[in-house]
Amino acid sequence: MEQRLDFLQKSSNAYQAMLGLERFVRNCGLEHPLLDLVKTRASQLNGCAYCIDMHTKDARVAGETEQRLYALSAWRETPFYTERERAALEWTEALTLISQNDVTDELYDRVRQHFSEEALVSLTMAVITINGWNRIAIPFRSVPGSYQPPARAAAHP
Repeated sequence: MEQRLDFLQKSSNAYQAMLGLERFVRNCGLEHPLLDLVKTRASQLNGCAYCIDMHTKDARVAGETEQRLYALSAWRETPFYTERERAALEWTEALTLISQNDVTDELYDRVRQHFSEEALVSLTMAVITINGWNRIAIPFRSVPGSYQPPARAAAHP
């Protein structure tokens, strides 16, 4: 597969706008391992190979286990995730597939048991941001495998 368009080179202003969202997400106070799971799960649902490659590499560098990454698409059937992570993944799926379902009061109440109102806004922005990146990478055919994670400590700060 060949990349159709280099988003960064063709519109640095649009790229900078997306980076602004990404900076917010990275610094919003949510745990980075949770954000890695959210980014990977949304990318799986959207079929974004580039972003799946990127976020699983980032997660592994940060110390995420292979087992949890491999089982992510079946998170409901495994014991590998905390209740907070499960709530975040359910919220991620509901928002990513919003045209196919409703974000019910019951779901909202379940998620609020694990996230403050401010944290829920941050989680929502994380889902919005990764869905945006997916919607850039897929049509412009960002090439999976080309991303190399920056060297960082084995655990998130």
